[in-house]
Amino acid sequence: MTRIEEVLRTLDEMFPNANVELNHTNHFELLIAVVLSAQTTDVSVNKVSPELFKRFGTPEKMDQADVKEIESLIQSIGLYRNKAKNIKMLAHELVTKYHSEVPSNRDALESLPGVGRKTANVVLSNAFGIPALAVDTHVARVSARLGLASKTDSVLEIEHKLMKKIPKERWQKVHHQLIFFGRYHCLARSPKCDQCPLYDLCKYEDKSNYKK
Repeated sequence: MTRIEEVLRTLDEMFPNANVELNHTNHFELLIAVVLSAQTTDVSVNKVSPELFKRFGTPEKMDQADVKEIESLIQSIGLYRNKAKNIKMLAHELVTKYHSEVPSNRDALESLPGVGRKTANVVLSNAFGIPALAVDTHVARVSARLGLASKTDSVLEIEHKLMKKIPKERWQKVHHQLIFFGRYHCLARSPKCDQCPLYDLCKYEDKSNYKK
C-alpha cells in the first residue's frame, strides 16, 4: 500500500462523515461564513452567524445594512471590523454584478471582497460540487507531517501536490478529513502521536516526544 493509500484509508476510518462544520442553509450563508472564518475558529463563527443571518440573510439585506450594525453582531470574532466591511461590500457586488447569486466561477468568486483562493475552493466544492481542494493551516501542517508536501511549500504548492496525489472525486471530502485530523488529532502543539495510526509513516521530527 502506498503512502497516500494508507493515509486515505486511515482518514476514512477516523472521519468517515467529515464535512464542513460552518452552519449554513444556502450558498450565500456558506460564502459569508467562510469569509468570517479566516483566522477564527468555526465554533466562533457558528456562535455569531445565526443572528447575523437572521438580520441580514440575503445579499440585498446585507448590502443595505449599516456596517456598524454588522460589526456589533460579529465583534466576538477576530478581525471583525475588516470582515464586516468585506461582507457588506461582497453583498453589494453580488447584488450589482451577479443578480444576488453566488457565482460558481473561480475568477468571479476571487474578485469578491474578502475572498481568496482558499475561500473560493471551499465554496466551489461544498456549494457547487466542483472539485477543489482548499488548503488551510491544518491541511498544510498535516500534509507536511505526513510527507505529502514539504514544510517549505507555499499553500499553492501544497494544493497542487495534494491534487496530484489524491483522486479528484475525493478532493472535497479529503479536505475536511485533513482539517479534522489536524483540528482534533494532529494538533500544532501537543499532537496525539501516542495514539496515531499513522505514526510509522509520519515525518514529524518531534513525534517521539509525544509517544508514550
